[in-house]
Amino acid sequence: MSHLLVTGSIGIDTVETPLGRAENVLGGSAVYFSLAAALYAPTRMVAAVGGDFDDRLLAPLKARGVDVSGIEVRPGSRTFRWSGRYEGAMNEAQTTAVALNVLAEDAPKIPPAFTDSRCLFLANTHPAIQAEFAQRFKHCEFIMCDTMNFWIETEGAALATALKNVHGLVLNEGEARLMTGRTNLITAGREILRRGPRVVIIKKGEHGALMFTGDEVASQPAYPTEKVVDPTGCGDTFAGALMGYLTSKGKFDSATIRAAMARGAAAASIVLESFSIDASAGATKAIVEERVAGLRRASSFE
Repeated sequence: MSHLLVTGSIGIDTVETPLGRAENVLGGSAVYFSLAAALYAPTRMVAAVGGDFDDRLLAPLKARGVDVSGIEVRPGSRTFRWSGRYEGAMNEAQTTAVALNVLAEDAPKIPPAFTDSRCLFLANTHPAIQAEFAQRFKHCEFIMCDTMNFWIETEGAALATALKNVHGLVLNEGEARLMTGRTNLITAGREILRRGPRVVIIKKGEHGALMFTGDEVASQPAYPTEKVVDPTGCGDTFAGALMGYLTSKGKFDSATIRAAMARGAAAASIVLESFSIDASAGATKAIVEERVAGLRRASSFE
């Protein structure tokens, strides 16, 4: 059986949106990613938490079948915490407080039993750590990473090395423009391809996503939804469903990646319907596929 491995963060979030406020709820890139990925493929998580972490929060992940044995509990440390606020159209979070805590320490160790994973997703973290993990998992059929503005601005050389060691990169439109200095996303996507990855996916929030592979450019619309409660984790959920689908198919050609992006768009439309992971934890593969069918109908034409 093919397994998908994700390395990323587990956090405690406090989020405020025009529809309310949620305090001290479960968050983190690896959490959102894994809940979506496990709908399609066996998923293993590697992350670190502090001694203050309540492991009962992991119940939804365990119920989904996520292998959480790679989570390190560090008694002398504290868990990553993030607070943010969304306003207006809620396209981007404003960080109001952040405490890296355990994320500022050494990367967690990967259990020997996880080394046979077929695919690897390197969620947002220091690009030097991403490059190290990618080099250790050269045998993987597909490795994709995420990044953020902070690393683009401060760790350009390390990020360049990471991009040479992965097969794919997913990032948002602001990050793509910052990385390349290009305003036009088509130009930006093609330029990033020349830096190493063979697949680049640029997320555009409510406007969908663009995929670049070789000379091909494909557009994936977002799933239309009126209920937007909390967009936190949408990008990680998109990547999770995408990577889970690819792992389940064992194919990484552009047609399969386009199909995987549709799953990502559908799953992302679910997570934003609640605070934290509530909606995502209640989702099923059937619900995601029903939304994929809706996307297919909406975008088909003669």
